[in-house]
Amino acid sequence: MTRAFNFNAGPATLPQEVLEEAREELLDYRQGGASVMEISHRGKLYDAVHTEAVENFSKLLGCPDDYAVLFLPGGATMQFAMLPLNLLSAGRTADYINSGSWAEKALKEAKLVGRVNVAADTSKAQPARLPVADELQLTPGAAYVHITSNETIAGTQWKEFPRSDSPLVADMSSDILSRPFDIKQFGMIYAGAQKNLGPAGISLVVMRKDLAENAPANLPQMLRYKAHLEANSLYNTPPTFSIYLMMLVSRWILKQGLENLYRRNAEKAARLYAVIDAGGFYRGTAAPEYRSDMNVTFRLPTEDLEKQFLKQAEELRLQGLKGHRSVGGVRASIYNAMPEAGVEALCGFMREFEAKNG
Repeated sequence: MTRAFNFNAGPATLPQEVLEEAREELLDYRQGGASVMEISHRGKLYDAVHTEAVENFSKLLGCPDDYAVLFLPGGATMQFAMLPLNLLSAGRTADYINSGSWAEKALKEAKLVGRVNVAADTSKAQPARLPVADELQLTPGAAYVHITSNETIAGTQWKEFPRSDSPLVADMSSDILSRPFDIKQFGMIYAGAQKNLGPAGISLVVMRKDLAENAPANLPQMLRYKAHLEANSLYNTPPTFSIYLMMLVSRWILKQGLENLYRRNAEKAARLYAVIDAGGFYRGTAAPEYRSDMNVTFRLPTEDLEKQFLKQAEELRLQGLKGHRSVGGVRASIYNAMPEAGVEALCGFMREFEAKNG
């Protein structure tokens, strides 16, 4: 079987060696006579999986002892609500930087919970961009400041994170562990797994432990970070197979080396942007200084040409290139597991398509 190159924004491509290892262990995990999906989450075999997953992500992110690594259900969308429910106490304000579609979804959920200040709004900017420091109107003593580190739809990425005296919180779903950063800059980060970490339906949450103490007394236990922290993400039966796959991916990232992945990711993105910028046929939708290394977004001269482009790409097994339904166009998501050969194949097709239709 020849695998297609999967440029979907998520669920996205996973490392092939991870999938192969999971396939080998699927029916009989570590000679336990059952799949990892079937064994008890309280048993020794799964405990080893869970422990390694926590330790690997702690190591990759350089977490000090006062940070906790959590695996929580519901993906990043669940965190849009869970975050303010825990951290936005009565009488306080949370700052949100609205940089695009996903930042706006998080903002709307927070407004249902408490008082929110929109510290900056570049969500409608054309070309897409992020706010500069002078545009930020931060609230002194804010409960937290929320950013979206990479806007999957707009194709923008924070190259330097904003500074704040309040805890900085980031939705890192689209670029988590694609580059090194200092976790101590953040009070909390969260990420849906389905782009760089594993399968859909689960999120990685990394937070300063003291922030888990802020939840109101009437918040149900299942929605409390503290409950999950104290139970080591075993407050309820966890999605064991998803965590197992995340553990395998974390091993793969450690093996690759985060600095090496970052260099490779930057090189892959640079190749695509070079084709986009070369002849005027393609038009990037994000301002160059804010372009994402993970989601390369562009348009063709007409929508008819875009339809032809996408159809012919599918025929060549270059899959998932259609832009988000809210904006159209083309989007190539080139997360950690996208091989360089996939980017080269797409660049070659783009040059050929331009030569025939430009």
